[in-house]
Amino acid sequence: MPPRRGPLGTTLAILGAIAVLALLGSGIITDLWWFDAIGFRDVFVKQLGTRVLLFIAAFVLTAGAVAASLIIAYRTRPLRIPTSPQAQVLDQYRQVLDPLRRLATIVIPGFLGLLAGAAAMGAWKTFLLWRNAVPFGTKDPQFGLDVGFFVFTLPWLRFLVSFFTVVLLLALIAGAFTHYVYGGLQLPGRGTTTRAAFVQIATLASLLALVRAAAYWLDRYTLTTKESSLITGIKYTDANAVLPIKAILAVATVMCAGFFIASIWTRSWRLPLVGVGLLTALSVVAGGLYPAAVQSLKVRPSEKSLEAQYIQRNIDATRKAFGIDGIEKTPYTATTDAEPGQLRADAETIPGIRLVDPNIVSPTFRQFEGLRQYYAFPDILDVDRYAIDGKKSDSVVAVRELNIEGLPEGQRNWLNDHTVYTHGFGFIGAYGNRRTSEGDPQFFSSGFSDKGPMGVDYEPRIYFGELSPSYSIVGAPEGSRPLEFDYPNDEGEGGQSNNTYDGKGGVAIGSFVRKLAYAVKYREPKFLLSNAVNSESRILDHRQPRERVERVAPWLTIDGNAYPAVVDGRVKWIVDGYTTTARYPNSRLTDLTEATSDSVSATSRTVVTGAGQVNYIRNSVKATVDAEDGSVKLYGWDTSDPILKAWSKAFPDSVSPLSEMSAALMSHVRYPQDLFKVQRQLLARYHVTDADSFYGGGDFWSVPKDPTHATQDQPVYYQSLAMPDQQAPAFSLTSTFIPAGSGREILRGFLAVDADAGSSEGKPAESYGKMRLLELPRNSAVDGPGQVQNQIEVSTARSQSPSEPLNLSQFIAQNRQSGKQLTYGNLLTLPVGEGLLYVQPMYVQASREGGSFPQNKATVAVFGKRIAWGETLDQALDGLFGGNSGATAGDSGTGTETPTPTTPGTPTTTPPSAQLAEVIRDIEAANAAGQAALKKGDFAAYGEAQKDLQDAIARAAALSPQLTQTPAPSGSATPTPTPSPSP
Repeated sequence: MPPRRGPLGTTLAILGAIAVLALLGSGIITDLWWFDAIGFRDVFVKQLGTRVLLFIAAFVLTAGAVAASLIIAYRTRPLRIPTSPQAQVLDQYRQVLDPLRRLATIVIPGFLGLLAGAAAMGAWKTFLLWRNAVPFGTKDPQFGLDVGFFVFTLPWLRFLVSFFTVVLLLALIAGAFTHYVYGGLQLPGRGTTTRAAFVQIATLASLLALVRAAAYWLDRYTLTTKESSLITGIKYTDANAVLPIKAILAVATVMCAGFFIASIWTRSWRLPLVGVGLLTALSVVAGGLYPAAVQSLKVRPSEKSLEAQYIQRNIDATRKAFGIDGIEKTPYTATTDAEPGQLRADAETIPGIRLVDPNIVSPTFRQFEGLRQYYAFPDILDVDRYAIDGKKSDSVVAVRELNIEGLPEGQRNWLNDHTVYTHGFGFIGAYGNRRTSEGDPQFFSSGFSDKGPMGVDYEPRIYFGELSPSYSIVGAPEGSRPLEFDYPNDEGEGGQSNNTYDGKGGVAIGSFVRKLAYAVKYREPKFLLSNAVNSESRILDHRQPRERVERVAPWLTIDGNAYPAVVDGRVKWIVDGYTTTARYPNSRLTDLTEATSDSVSATSRTVVTGAGQVNYIRNSVKATVDAEDGSVKLYGWDTSDPILKAWSKAFPDSVSPLSEMSAALMSHVRYPQDLFKVQRQLLARYHVTDADSFYGGGDFWSVPKDPTHATQDQPVYYQSLAMPDQQAPAFSLTSTFIPAGSGREILRGFLAVDADAGSSEGKPAESYGKMRLLELPRNSAVDGPGQVQNQIEVSTARSQSPSEPLNLSQFIAQNRQSGKQLTYGNLLTLPVGEGLLYVQPMYVQASREGGSFPQNKATVAVFGKRIAWGETLDQALDGLFGGNSGATAGDSGTGTETPTPTTPGTPTTTPPSAQLAEVIRDIEAANAAGQAALKKGDFAAYGEAQKDLQDAIARAAALSPQLTQTPAPSGSATPTPTPSPSP
């Protein structure tokens, strides 16, 4: 008798199974509660149901096919096995396998079925897109099929072919092995294979051959996204050699299937083996050698002319798929000479230039608005726009979030981490174009107040944010003592104000069952033991805005940046969602992670969620996440997108119509920066629309490296500016281009897209998304960002600030000494004055840790080869354009008007010296008015001041001859005064 097994092993196995089931069950039920609470229950149910359906179908087909093959092969085994040395060896195998045969017939198919089911669950998106496919309305030029076939249908067909290939192969192996072990299948020359073995093996092999024939046929369509060094898509060799060969191979494979069926009657494997051998040879010779010969002998000598048609297809498809086909290109011969008065014509089209760099000033925000170590701001802040005092201004914004990592070690425990410190507090906004006298941002929304921008009341508590804890437990019975820390308050008990969450966010966990489920999910028994978890408690989890949008819309690719805005009295996170595919015929495949990487994303570590290779992208959804209750709203933005239409059919009512978006929210919607990065990378090549020029590649561009981060691309910049064809400034995203591979950073292109959606009758402004490209001449002498940065670092230009005696290189060297740290801000580019103006703020901070933060201590302006700098922007512009952009004494006279006498022909009775004193007063007044206008960001008033200043300077110039001819009074040593309009 075998020894009896103890109960320990069985008990442990049962307990392990219960633990696994409990974890799975708690995860599913808590997810269901989460989706139900947020209003997207149908999304979860549809997604789960589809995955379960695919799992069951794959499990049944795989396990059923393998089990049936095993059972049929065993039941049709020969009753008498001929004796031979080989049979004796197999007999030993049979003696070992027979006791386990029944178990193996269940376990092996079941295990393989589980693997197949798990793999099939991952195809739920492919299945739903196929089920809800819609036409694109655009046909592929090679096959004449709607693009929707390639995007929606082809991926599902390829999945089915791959799946049935695996299933039939497993069934074939299982049947052949069983027949061999039990003597039904004999090797050539060693016996006779039974008819049953022939029937089963030949039938399975023929089915497998038919599936492979379908694979060959579908491979023809996948050539539309084939990558090469030249283009993505079908090329000449593919169209004239590979496509016919794929069709021939498909037919030959069908013939092989027929050979396997014929072997049932011939009782010989000779014909199928010959067919498989010929098919293999054909696939090698015709499928590999013939296309290579065509490419080498015919295409390569005449590649430019033969590939022209296919290159043009790639250009047209890429520009359409990435939304760059409607770009407006304008030749721009930029001047490089900064003449006096040159800026005046564009003064009214330039709003306050944004000098506050959101990539640098986060420590400054923390220093002024953090106030406690457990409050934090993201490393990279956001740029938005707000109307303050009736005037719209670019703004740098953030919310004051809670960071429990900042709590002292002695205060870190489960109760504090998850029930006391639960939320941040407050929206912080600073003018993008204003600074204090010390170089700090000027805030228009700050402090611990419920007064937001424009003084309106808003809900300041941030329970859902980018830095929120993994989960918090909030809520308490009415009348109970508040436990949640709200904000520091000298008048409150213990120097703080407390709060009890009364929002509708999160999942109610008052019942024992729900406490138990979350205790299992988070492996935390305190859900059941702590009195902080009460009948009114709610759990807030999955709190990051991008994560919440991704969960309710798993079919979206999420932009790497979510930004906060005060909308209708609430703080809303605005998140951009993209619909993408890698199946758009002939469009260039692009890696999203690579395309959206720059110096900013490297610092903030924000990447596109769901990144990968794509060749079609649309910003189809704008999403919002409420910072207080976590509610998510999806708005259909690009409703013409076929992929959005398909997903809207799959998940009806999950995407709201754009008409439901309020005007206040619309005013904060902006063009997404990750989409713009992808488009600018494509435009570096695909601004060339002629196939011959594209093949040569001589006019390809590249994105310049960030001058301050040599290994990373320059980021894109949000700023308000007016392009040459615009009458008024527009909130825009901008970038620049330089020639590719030339080694010279000469500017070749300036790209801007209108980024302000506006609020026009529930629809985006007509100009939103309009891309404008300024193309500079190929022999342009305008420096690119790298050369400009080099000019700045070695410049010996004197400061325009009266209090700064150093030249620029001395200033830079002095602030790089021990104890100081100098940081270059964003190098902004603006097309003004018939040229390109570069503006860069400089930040200085102490090198010590703790209490150190950057301050804007200088601003540099560059136009052509001229550089000017000062403590403020107006000082830099004064120096660059000759005294508030007007002509000064001693200038060449450009833009200067000669004053007319008061009465023609009548001499003036006022002495020249008195007239000069009056003119000097006018110069000083106009100069002061111009500087005041610049500090306020009012360039319209600045322009008017320039006109007054120019008139006064012209009058002074006209008086100069009279002063030199007038003798000084006897004994006077007073020198002739020389007007100086600018400090």
